[in-house]
Amino acid sequence: MSRRRDAPLPVRNGLGPARVRLRGGAVLVELASRFGEAAAAKVLGGEVVTADGTVVTAGTVLPPNACVYLYRDLPDEIPVPFDVPVLHRDEALVVVDKPHFLATMPRGAHVAETVLVRMRRTLDLPELSPAHRLDRLTAGVLLLTTRAEVRGAYQTMFARGEVEKTYLARADVDAALAFPLTVRSRILKERSRLQAYEAPGEPNAETEVEHLGDGLYRLTPRTGRTHQLRVHMASLGLPIHGDSLYPEVLDVPPGDFSTPLRLLAQRVAFDDPLTGVRREFVSRRTV
Repeated sequence: MSRRRDAPLPVRNGLGPARVRLRGGAVLVELASRFGEAAAAKVLGGEVVTADGTVVTAGTVLPPNACVYLYRDLPDEIPVPFDVPVLHRDEALVVVDKPHFLATMPRGAHVAETVLVRMRRTLDLPELSPAHRLDRLTAGVLLLTTRAEVRGAYQTMFARGEVEKTYLARADVDAALAFPLTVRSRILKERSRLQAYEAPGEPNAETEVEHLGDGLYRLTPRTGRTHQLRVHMASLGLPIHGDSLYPEVLDVPPGDFSTPLRLLAQRVAFDDPLTGVRREFVSRRTV
């Protein structure tokens, strides 16, 4: 199941509907075979609609690649016991100080316990959407757009690398390393692997690393690969404190919030794509 912006059902309780692309035939039979009795019950209850908003019935037959929409059943989730302070709010943007352990947006087992769903509910902004993402374990400055019509401008700004991003991290000290230094490598991430990894070939990831003293590092990414900062610090022999993935995958029990990743998205700065005004937002958290 996936979601799209022009779904015929509204956001409900902070969540948009799921979109299901069909193989073709009787909708009731296909949904039951793919997703079980609960999905079939949604058809019988009139809770499934086509792309134009028509309610699907037990006898509805649709061609291959047609889509239907329905609200998903929420998984049982362990509450993340940390607040999401708002740093800034205007007609286009909401800027929050994301805590550790809270995912940016719904994915997999994390649905309601995400920044997006929490803030949609808290602020009553059903069109709220992230302009970029932070890893679930990373804390710090996160920008969300308030309306669909402004979303593209801010997302494009991030995608083009037009945003200055500064991170702070805690790690061990290696007297043999001379700072500042620049790490460049080729980082790949596969769906089947928890870890991203470095591979031979043309570099696609670059990070400037400065040691500010006492194991505090300022990290300035010039690219935005998945887990880039964590991979690059581990490659230096300085894995970020609290990292449960690098250099080794650790078994952390669900609901264990005792050891946060000591990585903070401390600052973002950019020329606003709507107004041209220079903007800067800084986290109030410590690392």
